[in-house]
Amino acid sequence: MSEFDAIRTMVARWGSTALGIGGDAAELTIPDGQRLLVSTDTSVEGIHFRRDWLTRSQIGFRSAVASLSDLAAEGARAAGVLVSLALPLETPAEHAAEIMEGVGNAAALVGAKVLGGDLSQAPLMIVDVCSIGTAPRPVRRRGAEAGDGLWVTGRLGAMELALRELRSGRAPEPSVLERFTTPEPRIQAGQWLASQSARAMIDISDGLSADARHLAAASAVAIEISLERLPCWPGAGPLTAASSGEEYELLVSMPPAFGETQAQAFTGLVATPLTRIGTVVDGPAGSVRFTERGVEVAAPAGFDHFAD
Repeated sequence: MSEFDAIRTMVARWGSTALGIGGDAAELTIPDGQRLLVSTDTSVEGIHFRRDWLTRSQIGFRSAVASLSDLAAEGARAAGVLVSLALPLETPAEHAAEIMEGVGNAAALVGAKVLGGDLSQAPLMIVDVCSIGTAPRPVRRRGAEAGDGLWVTGRLGAMELALRELRSGRAPEPSVLERFTTPEPRIQAGQWLASQSARAMIDISDGLSADARHLAAASAVAIEISLERLPCWPGAGPLTAASSGEEYELLVSMPPAFGETQAQAFTGLVATPLTRIGTVVDGPAGSVRFTERGVEVAAPAGFDHFAD
């Protein structure tokens, strides 16, 4: 058996998270009244990850989270993932297995299964994860209305803190490194917010500043964000929190009646904070205005995968 054949065997048989792979396509039964959600996300070596920063398992984990986070932003339940691996020809079989271990761990974290995938040769490592989920009422980016509160889950800024240290050749502080290597897809949070009549939702992959513009453009509204309200990771200032990418937290527009009492219930259920950071307003579609204690400030730059 060739090395690549061995890799194929390991991928096809991936452990306890595999589900009924026996044909050329995975089959799912969709319960009545559910909508099928599918999202795909590609992680490319040198762009989305570096092998000297992450273990192979962490590469797989983060690649799966990037895709599963899109389901979270729809308020969906995650059913499973499909994985396409492109690897250099000389890759040992156990390295592919370690990547798939990470994918499987991320899927298991949210109750999903590895449904199958594909394997190809490439000059560098590429991990493409397609996530499949269901929701009775998917929450889209469009739907925010003037007067809605703008809320965000979790704390922002750890990813940028980690990148600064790693790019400088230093080891990030342990809690920051853990946040960077094993982010959590907010599947449960997204489902709860959807059940509370969320109007519009997006996951923060390009940074709060950029993703707020995406949500505002899709909803044909404007957004105002107060920097002093941002829930910042310890050591990260508001500007860092607003620009930090790949956070995989949720930015959500909630009806005006949604307030701190409901936010406290959310925190008690999913063990992460929910913070109101701004308001949806009438204005130029897609515009985002940042203020600091009432004074307008320049909008922070978003995260760019294609930047050096």
